[in-house]
Amino acid sequence: MEALLAQAAQACGLSKSRWVAELIRQHARDVWPAECATLAGAFSDFPLRDELPLQGNDVPRIGF
Repeated sequence: MEALLAQAAQACGLSKSRWVAELIRQHARDVWPAECATLAGAFSDFPLRDELPLQGNDVPRIGF
């Protein structure tokens, strides 16, 4: 994998970290794609948080 990264970065004339940063910048989004939004409510048997059974009390934690 690292060899592919190095090859792609070199082909673009960028450092590996800059190449990855540019890739993230190009593909990162701050909104969900429309395909994901259309799935909302599509699963009729998917339990909502309010419908889940109550969980018992958490176990005591060990302090450090």
